[in-house]
Amino acid sequence: MAAKTREPAKGPVERLHEKIATRDKGWFFAQIADRVAERRATMGLSQRELAERCGTTQSAIARLERGGRPPRIDTLLRIADALQCDLVVELAPRDE
Repeated sequence: MAAKTREPAKGPVERLHEKIATRDKGWFFAQIADRVAERRATMGLSQRELAERCGTTQSAIARLERGGRPPRIDTLLRIADALQCDLVVELAPRDE
């Protein structure tokens, strides 16, 4: 009998991309989380450095980046400021 091969565990970025692709309830926050992680990496910041810049903890940044609990708007505003970004939220009519 052939042994079953196990798929490797998916990383946080892969899980975020799946959420975005499937557009489940958390897709909006997953998209933000992905962009925060990308911008942080582009700026060469660690999670701890970003946390210090926006007055939160490294674990809070890690939770956001892995698509944990959705962040509060004031937290997103501080993170955007620390990443030298504007936070843009839109309301768009759904296609009917």
